[in-house]
Order: sequence, then C-alpha cells, then structure tokens
Amino acid sequence: MKEVQNMDRMITVVGHAAIDLLFDVENIAVHNESHPIIDYDQYYGGGAANIAMAIATLGGNTQLIAAVGGDFDSSGYRDELENHNVDLSLLYHFPEEKSTRAFVFTDREHQQSTYFHWGASVHLKELDPPSVDFVHLATSDSTYNARIAKKASFVSFDPGQDLVTYSKENLESILENTNILFTNKHEIQRVCDMTGRSFDDILNMIETVIVTYDASGSKIYNRGDEVSIPVVCVPTLDPTGAGDAYRAGFLLAYTRNYPLEICGKVGATVASFAVQSIGCQTDLPTWDIMKLRYEENFGKFPEIDW
Repeated sequence: MKEVQNMDRMITVVGHAAIDLLFDVENIAVHNESHPIIDYDQYYGGGAANIAMAIATLGGNTQLIAAVGGDFDSSGYRDELENHNVDLSLLYHFPEEKSTRAFVFTDREHQQSTYFHWGASVHLKELDPPSVDFVHLATSDSTYNARIAKKASFVSFDPGQDLVTYSKENLESILENTNILFTNKHEIQRVCDMTGRSFDDILNMIETVIVTYDASGSKIYNRGDEVSIPVVCVPTLDPTGAGDAYRAGFLLAYTRNYPLEICGKVGATVASFAVQSIGCQTDLPTWDIMKLRYEENFGKFPEIDW
C-alpha cells in the first residue's frame, strides 16, 4: 500500500472529523411530534474524514484538514485514521472544545434528518489555511473553504447540506476557483438560486460538474458532454456516507488519470460498499476489491499508467 501511495498525487480533504450517532426510527418527527427510537449506534464519521478514510483504504495518498477537540484522541479516532495511513499533520487541535458530532435520524424509507454540533470546527473561520495542491472541500466553514480555495492549485468542491450556512460572497468565491463541483439534485438548484445563475451558467463556469440523483445514479457534465452513471445495486442497510464514498472513488480515479466515465463508475462502486453496512467507514474497499465489484457491474476494468 505504501508504495502505491507514494506514486499518487496528494489529495487534501477539508472539513469535519465527526463522531456520528446514527438513529434508526420508524418516522422522522416534525414540529410538536414525538416518535420512538428503535436503535442507535456510534461510529466515526464527518464528511471530510469519511472521504480521506475511503481514499486511504483504496490505497491513495491523502491528508485531512479538520478542527478537532480534546476528546479526539481519547475516542480512538486519531489512531483509526493513522492506522489507515491518513496524514493528520495539518489537523487543528482545540483541547478545550468537544469534537464535532452528527446526529442522524433515518426512517424505514431511508429518508434522513440530521442535527450537527460543530464543536471545535467553529474555530475554522478564524484560521489562515495552508497552501495545498489538490484539495477537496467537503462540508466545512464557508469562510475557511473560500480562503483555501484561493490558495490551492486544483479545487474540488462539495457544499453539501452546509449550503444553508454559505454567504453568496463565499459561495461565488469558491465557485470561481472550482475545477470539479459535486452536488445532488437539490443542492445544484440551491447553488443556482443563491448565485442567481442558471445551470448552464454553472456548466460554463466550472469544467466538471457531477450531480447525483439518488437511485437514478449520477450525471457528469464536462465541456458540453454529459455522461450518465448508474448506481451499483446492493442490499442497502444505511445510506449515510454513500456520497462521501462516491467522491472518494471518483477523486482517486481522477488523480490516477482515468477518463471521467470510469471515475464515475469507480465512485458508484465505492459507494455501494458504504451503503451495505451501518456506518460510513465500516466496510470500505481496497482498490483491488473495488475492481472486482466494478467488473461485475461494468465489465473489464481499464488498466492505465498513472
């Protein structure tokens, strides 16, 4: 694994390293309602850490930028990431704070409602980011993301559910520096609404745009071309983390110079592992294991020099 990693371009991932508390419920409560919790478990998560862990498990070269609290080491999270060769040299440590936590409620139809405690991540807006080469901006503080996007040589951006926290100024600043944009079908509309741009404007502005459409798969838009990527169907236990796994697979394949369609299929394949187990990091594949499932669904995996 280490020999492969040394050949890969470093992928820096910015965002949260969170403790996920995942709740299984019959129905998601709305205002003035109460519903019982069937079961719950605690896992390692956070969008950026999920992506970094998936890239590292696939054999890629990755580092994580996140703000963590005094309970990060005692929770075992540092050891878990380091044991998978995730570079933690750029972590910000705030011992007086709690680490970030996500409270995710999932019903029987796989609909979700999420509550998020930022913990140490609130300090990101105060910090001056380092200059990095290839960066993926996961859900994070929008001001910090805008700052690092200006410094990076190549920017991949996934605003995710944190779009509601973005100012128009920060969102536009990041988009102006973005090479790859990841959204789902709801988020791309929100990006258009917040910036006053049409979808065509976004496509003309950003070289590669990937939009995911739940069970309908994803579409990759690049310089006027459009490629549809189907999902890899497996029994689904937990949809949490599927998008992070998709982005990890896509980005590693991209930095290994695979064509965009192959990148999308790799992303879909990695995502299929994430949904078949509970927890975002519990069943991530190596590159060779990913290739076996890829070939079961898409045919012979292309071998190229990267």
